[in-house]
Amino acid sequence: MHTGQCLCGQISYEFDGDPVISGICHCKNCQRQAGSAYSTICGVPTVSLKVTGTPKVYEDGDTDTGNTVQRFFCGNCGSPIYSAVSSQPDLLFLKSGTLDDTTAFAPQVQVYCETKQNWVSLLDDVPQVARG
Repeated sequence: MHTGQCLCGQISYEFDGDPVISGICHCKNCQRQAGSAYSTICGVPTVSLKVTGTPKVYEDGDTDTGNTVQRFFCGNCGSPIYSAVSSQPDLLFLKSGTLDDTTAFAPQVQVYCETKQNWVSLLDDVPQVARG
């Protein structure tokens, strides 16, 4: 069982099994949403994620692919929790920093590398994709 929460603890979650995929996203929208150079994410099956509390959602339709990304966050502390991508309805993408135990997180892919910040070094042993 994996667990996690926002900074203030109003939103928490749990899921069984391991993430289907984990990665780093360097797209400009993830940079802005995270307030950082990139976003670290874990894809988990939608049916396995159990959320306690009611996150707010921002409908991000200004994406490179044209797919709407629902960005769920805590309305109290502002922590981003997970995203839902309309083109992948069976997966939710957790922000890995919200996991209680991050020791198993190991990115399997880096996406939108063409828009990474110039001071960020990409991981040589992790596949790199220029766009999404």
